[in-house]
Amino acid sequence: MSMLIEGLDHVQVAAPRESEGAMRRFYGEILGLPEIPKPETLAGRGGAWFQLGRQQLHIGVEDGFAPARKAHPAFLVSNLAALRRQIEQAGVAIEEDAPLPGYVRFYCMDPFGNRLEFLQPAERKD
Repeated sequence: MSMLIEGLDHVQVAAPRESEGAMRRFYGEILGLPEIPKPETLAGRGGAWFQLGRQQLHIGVEDGFAPARKAHPAFLVSNLAALRRQIEQAGVAIEEDAPLPGYVRFYCMDPFGNRLEFLQPAERKD
């Protein structure tokens, strides 16, 4: 039997318990990701799920939470400049890093200290 990994279904980041309001504000309102319902069997665990193109972003709550400061999801964006303005207008600090050939990018931290990368192919600067 041969196996083929076809892609990613979802990425999960963690957050502290009872932080769903901050999740919805940052990921839903600031980043503009639509929230999707969690399956009934998982809804009682807390957290929130968001649609991310064909994939999903799951924010799970974790006892003893510690943010991911190096490991991070990288979000492919079609209008990076507009997203950057939106994030900055919400009072979230932007971080620059070394150039990545073929891309324009920046980082920020979510409300829980998790590192997030946003990037766009360089030929599509908006």
